[in-house]
Amino acid sequence: MVEPVMARDIVLVVDDSPETLGFLTDALEQFGATVLVATEGQQALDVVERVTPDIVLMDAVMPGMDGFETTRRMKRNAALAHVPVIFMTGLSETENIVEGLESGGVDYVTKPIVLDELFARIRVHLANARTAQSARHALDTAGRTLLAASRAGAILWCTPQAVKLIEEALPGWDGAALPGPLVTWLGTTGNPPSAPPALPIDDGRQLHFALLSATSETEVLFRVSIGNGNNDVAILRRHYAVTAREAEVLLWVARGKSNRDIGEILGLSPRTVNKHLEQIYQKLSVENRASAAIAAIKALDEH
Repeated sequence: MVEPVMARDIVLVVDDSPETLGFLTDALEQFGATVLVATEGQQALDVVERVTPDIVLMDAVMPGMDGFETTRRMKRNAALAHVPVIFMTGLSETENIVEGLESGGVDYVTKPIVLDELFARIRVHLANARTAQSARHALDTAGRTLLAASRAGAILWCTPQAVKLIEEALPGWDGAALPGPLVTWLGTTGNPPSAPPALPIDDGRQLHFALLSATSETEVLFRVSIGNGNNDVAILRRHYAVTAREAEVLLWVARGKSNRDIGEILGLSPRTVNKHLEQIYQKLSVENRASAAIAAIKALDEH
């Protein structure tokens, strides 16, 4: 017995076969889902411009724009980045599966489609997507200036506060990808170097992208801020009662710099930087570099 998809979910089915569309539409609507259909890639892109589905069932092989390219174009839109795409295909070669996943799909089912298997996969991916969306909504409402990007520099998701900040600093930014210097920085190595470059702004300030996480093979998380170093140092001094030098070290730790980098920036030896860090850990009541960085970011966010 096929368990129902949660009622009121919006499912977009993209397939050039009328038989497949009819079969899946009947099955999904039977359990309360709202079904949208498209018979080719461009039509699917037109649909998602008007309505954001909860999940997409995508035929891999279609005339004209295939499912892989359609998915790639969907995922360029940050508003659709969270929507899971399950490929439906008769292709089972490894390279086809890899292409589907690399284009932005989360899963695939082979034709002929077995409803029990398809519905099980839909339930899993809907639950995962909702969990991720809930976390991102919490970040949005908390006023965090965060964004996530792919290793190629494409924006995967971005809080409204981060969008506003980047648009203020870079009026020509299109919202689809990181600014050029950040894309170049990401491409320098499989594991990004110690810290992203700060981008100069016309008024003399800088746009900073602090690297918060690069543990995923596909996603890099940044905190975005605008400011000048002197102001940020003053904030940290007031907030944590650290010395001016300790505040400078803490600021560069928050921006992802290594001890060696901090030493070169501030004209200190790595050993001296480490001694400052020991004092910082004690004053902030933290145990390690990551906790100190988080504490600094929190203080700067509050001002």
